[in-house]
Amino acid sequence: MMTTETGTIAFLGLGHMGAPMAKNLVQAGYDVRAFDVVPAAVEAISASGVPTASSAIEAVRGASVVLTMFPGGQQLLDAYRGVDGPGLLDSVDADTVFLDCSTINVDDAREAAGLAVEAGHRSVDAPVSGGVVGAEAGTLTFMIGALEADLESVRPLLEVMGGKLVHCGDHGAGQAAKVCNNMILGVSMIAASEAFVLGEKLGLSNQALYDVVSTASGQCWAVTTNCPVPGPVPTSPANRDYEPGFAGALMAKDLGLAMSAVESTGVAAELGPMAARIYERFRDEGGAGRDFSGIITGIRDRSHGSD
Repeated sequence: MMTTETGTIAFLGLGHMGAPMAKNLVQAGYDVRAFDVVPAAVEAISASGVPTASSAIEAVRGASVVLTMFPGGQQLLDAYRGVDGPGLLDSVDADTVFLDCSTINVDDAREAAGLAVEAGHRSVDAPVSGGVVGAEAGTLTFMIGALEADLESVRPLLEVMGGKLVHCGDHGAGQAAKVCNNMILGVSMIAASEAFVLGEKLGLSNQALYDVVSTASGQCWAVTTNCPVPGPVPTSPANRDYEPGFAGALMAKDLGLAMSAVESTGVAAELGPMAARIYERFRDEGGAGRDFSGIITGIRDRSHGSD
């Protein structure tokens, strides 16, 4: 096992993203103890060779780093404080690094960091971008909010899980960057999907439009990596009947976080709120478990005129 200053890593949250991230740490030689509130997730990762614990409290005892990958900010705050029992902050040694890789509200991230620091620990918020493919390949982008010294203490393990680390600023800055990035992504995927449907109506093949856009001024990640139509990008979810990937429910969640930030800052955003409403509808009409690029199917279904 890795015997650097990182020590034992308690890894809490073993969903589609967390599980492969934990596996990569173990494969790199780190001492990991994993836990999830879903028993099946614990069983699955244990079968793959990742050591597990019977509870979150057991996982964090003696750990030098507590890495969390939770669905939302309230779950993180509840875990830190404890609900009907001891919290994570009171169950570890002094000066433990709390590394949160969840995507949560910026204000919740700053509150969580404040709680950790007040309890005598260190805090790093490091949400990720890159989807399940990036998590499995260890090529995620980490957007980091932390003091420089705290970031350096966990940099080696972040480099195992990610291909790019961006220090965005102090506590909460990682979450701020994540909501800005995903607002761009949500808007651009809708624009790409509308353009491909328009191209179909105008008699263009998807391949022809892709060949133009991928090398012209309309080029974007939503086209060149996560293309919403099957064919041009063989690895895109469109070729797997929109199996995620990055699920529509998660995009709806992230755009909701972006809208909270828009409202709290008073930004005069128009496309972001519209994209948030579109993805809420996609989620509610059956797209929650499909890749967010599946938004194109609704656009196509609601379009009229001859093909």
